[in-house]
Amino acid sequence: MEFVSDPPIDVKIRKMKERVRWQEPSLVKRGIDQTRMVIQDGAADDPEFSFLVIGDSGSGAHGGDNPQRRVAQLMLQQGEGCRFVLHTGDVIYLVGSSEYYLQNFIQPYQEFLVGGEEPKQIDSDRMIFKLPFLPVPGNHDYYDLPILYGVLAQATWPLRRLLRSKIDLDIGWHGSFQGKAYAKAFLDYLLAFNNEGELSVHLDSHYTASTDTGRCLVYQPGRFTKLPNRYYTFRYGGIDFFALDSNTFNAPAPLPNTKEGERYRRELNQLKNDLEREKLEILEASAQLNPDSPEDAEQLDDLRAKLEQIDEVTIDIEKQLVADDQTTTDFEQLEWLRRRLIESWHTKEVRGRVVYFHHPPYVTEATKWRQAQTLAVRQRIRWVLDGVAKDVGNLAQDRPIVDLCLSGHAHCLEYLRTGNTGYADSHLNWIVCGGSGHSLRRQRTEGPQLMETFREGEKQLSLKVADSLLFVGRNGQGLQKRRPYSCLRIDVFDGCPPKFVVRPLIAELSQRRWSDRQLEPFTILNTSPNPIR
Repeated sequence: MEFVSDPPIDVKIRKMKERVRWQEPSLVKRGIDQTRMVIQDGAADDPEFSFLVIGDSGSGAHGGDNPQRRVAQLMLQQGEGCRFVLHTGDVIYLVGSSEYYLQNFIQPYQEFLVGGEEPKQIDSDRMIFKLPFLPVPGNHDYYDLPILYGVLAQATWPLRRLLRSKIDLDIGWHGSFQGKAYAKAFLDYLLAFNNEGELSVHLDSHYTASTDTGRCLVYQPGRFTKLPNRYYTFRYGGIDFFALDSNTFNAPAPLPNTKEGERYRRELNQLKNDLEREKLEILEASAQLNPDSPEDAEQLDDLRAKLEQIDEVTIDIEKQLVADDQTTTDFEQLEWLRRRLIESWHTKEVRGRVVYFHHPPYVTEATKWRQAQTLAVRQRIRWVLDGVAKDVGNLAQDRPIVDLCLSGHAHCLEYLRTGNTGYADSHLNWIVCGGSGHSLRRQRTEGPQLMETFREGEKQLSLKVADSLLFVGRNGQGLQKRRPYSCLRIDVFDGCPPKFVVRPLIAELSQRRWSDRQLEPFTILNTSPNPIR
């Protein structure tokens, strides 16, 4: 029994294109670039600015605590002067349902929304932000709910176990409808216009900015705060920001048609069956616990986190089992990123580049570091950066192709630095910001150095590809457990290359008490292959 299902990649791409009327004649004839926007706040040319970063936040209150709300309050306290918020995905748990936008997004961030003093009056598809919220979709924002069919058909014994358990999984009556809830909440949902006249008025009202790639959408804080597409770019303070949808280029490579491949396939199927049994045991165990007891509440939190991890591992296994030569990879988006990065390097007024998306290519969080999706995203990002490096050549000098890569998915805060990987993702700064409200994870026991295995002839060799320089996640045991939820404030300074001062902000829950703290800031300045701390 699965709690969630993930739509196929080709379905995600097709549905999202329909929702924004991708490349329809009304947009083409106006020369509209549907992947670009301009933030109209009167300060976008200022070379010194700050912004906030959050991710994997979309959970409601559990056991009387609301970590996401605590992080939101931290953002309000420490975010003075910040121009926008980047969100690295998973806006709503567990299945991106519109049913949960009020509880899991609108209420936690009510101060950032026009009319937020009465959050219950705000519809999820009519949100207007005072401060720009600029998300990318996470995997949970696309998830659907196969359990619905069991509810309608019959109360099967696994379902009865779920309903009898004391674990709140943020599951309602339906899922995201293949990302529709996210699209209606954050994207300019052009499919809603019933006739050409209404669409024309809308396009001529909101797609008015002139850029070197055509007309584009104008994002107006407090007035019109929709995004043009599921992936997009904008320029602020001389920095090009690239927001990606990694859900459509995270498919693992097909298993080899060899004896070794078949053996691995059998192992994956056995692991999947073992995980299913473990899930049912967890549901049975949770039914015996009292959420009003502090000790039992701690156990329920652990069991809830374990259930979610099992589902994530199961989905990763299924992606490996079904992958074949026909499995879709979103090369259209990847080629767009390659082309736009090249254009960025050839644009004199651009002094830096930031890329953000959901799935981290590098991470040491215990459940994500060796997932097939993690390795797939790593390979696809390498492919893009290698193509950019080849084109820009000496123009980049000693600088990496991008100054900073931000992601989520792993429920922690982590700063990593790649070494010489043999590809154009060498000597890059990677920050995972996925600990902003949902259940936190621990660092892997294998340590902070990431190794990569490759073959050279008949030999299998290992190469160190990255070092984890900071990890903030769940730690401790039992009643001594500490849960440091996190977000980032990043201050950008003038100069080329730009200097980024990263300030980790922590709202920690320990022994049922909350405390706020700031970690020591660290500086990223890409003038050489060595990071500055």
